[in-house]
Amino acid sequence: MKRIALLLVLSLSVLCSFAQNKQITVEDIWKNRTFAPDFVPGFQSMPLSDCYTTVTRSGIDKHQFSTGEFVATLLKSTRLSELTQGRLNIRSVDDFSFDAAEQKILLAIDVEMIYRRSSKAFHYVYDIAKDTLILVADTASGKQSFATFSPKGDKIAFVRDNNLFMTDLTTGKETQITFDGKQNSIINGMADWVYEEELELSQAFVWSPDGTKIVYHRFDESQVKEFSMTLWGELYPEEYKYKYPKPGEANSKISMFYYDLITQKSYDLGFDKEEDCYYPRMMWTNIPNQLVVVKLNRDQTRMEFSAMDLPNTSKKVIYEEKLSVWIDLPEEILFLEDQKRFLFTSEKDGYRHIYISDFNNTITQITTGNWEVASIVYIDQKEKKIYYLSNESGIYNRDLYVINFDGKKKQLLSSGNGWSTAEFSTTGSYYKLSTSDMNTPPVHAIYDRKGKQMRVLADNSALKSKMKEYNFSKKEMISFTTADNVMLYGWMIKPANFDPTQKYPVLMYCYGGPGSQEVMNGMRRMNDDIWYQMLAQKGYIVVCVDGRGTAARGADFKKQVYRDMGRMETEDQINTAKYLQTLSYVDGKRIGIWGWSFGGYLSTLAMMKGEGIFKTTIAVAPVTNWRYYDNIYTERFLTTPAQNPKGYDDNSPIFFADKASGKYLLVHGTADDNVHFQNAMELVMALNEAGFQYDQFFYPNKNHFIFGGNTRLHLYTKLTDFILKNL
Repeated sequence: MKRIALLLVLSLSVLCSFAQNKQITVEDIWKNRTFAPDFVPGFQSMPLSDCYTTVTRSGIDKHQFSTGEFVATLLKSTRLSELTQGRLNIRSVDDFSFDAAEQKILLAIDVEMIYRRSSKAFHYVYDIAKDTLILVADTASGKQSFATFSPKGDKIAFVRDNNLFMTDLTTGKETQITFDGKQNSIINGMADWVYEEELELSQAFVWSPDGTKIVYHRFDESQVKEFSMTLWGELYPEEYKYKYPKPGEANSKISMFYYDLITQKSYDLGFDKEEDCYYPRMMWTNIPNQLVVVKLNRDQTRMEFSAMDLPNTSKKVIYEEKLSVWIDLPEEILFLEDQKRFLFTSEKDGYRHIYISDFNNTITQITTGNWEVASIVYIDQKEKKIYYLSNESGIYNRDLYVINFDGKKKQLLSSGNGWSTAEFSTTGSYYKLSTSDMNTPPVHAIYDRKGKQMRVLADNSALKSKMKEYNFSKKEMISFTTADNVMLYGWMIKPANFDPTQKYPVLMYCYGGPGSQEVMNGMRRMNDDIWYQMLAQKGYIVVCVDGRGTAARGADFKKQVYRDMGRMETEDQINTAKYLQTLSYVDGKRIGIWGWSFGGYLSTLAMMKGEGIFKTTIAVAPVTNWRYYDNIYTERFLTTPAQNPKGYDDNSPIFFADKASGKYLLVHGTADDNVHFQNAMELVMALNEAGFQYDQFFYPNKNHFIFGGNTRLHLYTKLTDFILKNL
């Protein structure tokens, strides 16, 4: 009996040991979803009540914030199927939203992405009380973009074929508001490519609070130069053409109008469409018929908020900001119910903070300190409190705080040691807080406004168990001072059975674009984090360092790269490699670097300027010449090629091909609308001319994100194989 017990113990020990050393595969990450995190599907704070929604197989469910109690199934999957004769069920719904009275649900079906933030779909409206379903527009007319309820919930505005439309849900009548929309020429109610990508404006229309007007942008892109991409798959490949303004080139001419539902006419707001500037934001205040438009000069160094009281289109500047470097748009501009003041964020004191201003430009700073506000998440106007996210507890962290309008009684509501996001109920009585740290997946929980946890919605306990089962290594924070006396921060993952007496190869990951942040105390890029764990299992150290120009350390640290974007960032990655070479457990001859997009640009330039310090380099979708990228992004940091040719030439990899060294893998999607395939081809020609041998792989018809089907599995298998072979 004792012998049997002993054998059982030994067997269990072996099994436990095997489980602890279970190996991660690329298939686990990109095919089998072995490490898929828990979340709350369909979570939305409802617009009227203190309730939220979730989506299950049975339908869209409503829950009380206060108790989590199930209230009702607002739309049953079986009922949706019945109403559409079996064509649709809840799995067919890609997105949904409510009218202000919570009586109707707008359903987006068969969503088709256009660019990064734009899409089109067929839309239905389900009336909860009447149990009816209607189409917003005839499917034969095509899909709609940015379908949006009117404030009263009786109409839907949307964009189709570059024109703005409106459907009356009571009568079913469709009204065409604009008529001059034309592909690659005129766009009404939605943004052109570069506004969407770089100014984060995609839906370019907004209802007035009383529902009697719709303000909209009109983009005349007829003089913007066209870019063409080849799409493969047919006997004669298709050429996809769209407007893409490059540095120094012409932008769309912008005009703004409002459509009056009473007169059924559009009226020009009187902005000079010949002026070379940007209008990236428009919003209604709490004063009836008062509109505010944000204007940014082309150099992006001067910003104005202008107010007008429609139908009068005369404008009053209520806020102005000027800098000698670029200005980042405020994350929020929020007008108060007192009709006298508004809140916004600015870096005017050197760090992004919250300010309050009246309409005569009398400004008071609310938050202060050598830390940054990430965003305002809720305003309690009755109690005069602001809830916001910031990194006051540490540059790696993002925590939820509350503060009074007068800047007093600030309170930390989250852990103070992690990365949090928050979504409040309509009344502000409750919020959902999602918090992770660099070694712990997110916990999603409901809290009351005082910060008391009410209950947990999802804790990712299964994923935590998987992480133990696969013996994940701890991600550690590191810091060091460069030869330029710059303190840099990063993270490091060591092999699970790390032995400090051994020497290990290192793979550096970089992004490094202006205002970005990769070094954070949270699990935000789950699949990449797990891929790094897989590499650590195979004996690699993985390191990431945020260099000069990145976020979270104030405007001076971020904006010192102005007119010289790429130089300091590259130096900091090279200096990181030099620092790693000083560590006793690093094999200084086996350091590699990889990145995607700006990170691919940075890894390539660091390899070329690093004098052989990198044995292996991977670049996915890199910019290789800043003259090839879009003008809003590039001019923001470098100005134009005519103003700053040296800034462009000194920091573009294509001009340093003769200095390439080591093993290099170049990857790009041929249908990349953001960083064009042109970048890869021009670099290939330069490397060929320099006589440099390298590897390349291109993904036909794939965009900047290189995904879809088995694409990511194929890509990360290729990246892994290249690293194992060459590093």
